[in-house]
Amino acid sequence: MALTRRQKDLLDYLAGFIEKNGYSPSYEEIASGMDLTSLATVHKHIHSLETKGYLKRGFNQSRSLEISSKYLDERRNYSGSPRMADLEVPLLGRIAAGSPVESVSNPETLAFKDFIGDSSTYALEVRGDSMIEDHICSGDFVLIEKVNHVRDGDIVVALVDGSETTLKRFYREPGDMVRLQPANSSMAPIRVSQSIVSVQGRVLAVLRKY
Repeated sequence: MALTRRQKDLLDYLAGFIEKNGYSPSYEEIASGMDLTSLATVHKHIHSLETKGYLKRGFNQSRSLEISSKYLDERRNYSGSPRMADLEVPLLGRIAAGSPVESVSNPETLAFKDFIGDSSTYALEVRGDSMIEDHICSGDFVLIEKVNHVRDGDIVVALVDGSETTLKRFYREPGDMVRLQPANSSMAPIRVSQSIVSVQGRVLAVLRKY
């Protein structure tokens, strides 16, 4: 689905509410049920979902939301795949990587939908050692969020001169220059004109298989 994670959550909430109650929730119930602090945010999500063809609503009616067949068809198509809500593992506590500390059980879960529930997220396999001092090693996988604008210091996928991509920390410098900084003290930074650098995304997480 071409939906953000929050839009998908809202559609799932609506489907569950309508199935249980036989009518659609009010905007206030949506805000309360999804822990949204603003009705304006609810309106924004609903307008976006209307535009994308996933919702229909009657004019000036608080309980007139109707889920379109587009969402229902796509949900059936995805029913054979693992649900995002199932992509969780128990988070049992914390462990020291320095001095030993008491291990404490903590009944929580780590939800991978926080990382992969958005269509703008993709993965890349790392090749090379330029980022090892940021604990990103050759063979690791990085989860990337597609963005056009990043902050100085972000780890980004940068396309240089339209032909070469590299994983580096991004810094703007005077004279309309960009510094792509490796996290490896044996390597020099790449300094190029900002006009030939295109940011393809920024790193959300690092995955490593042992």
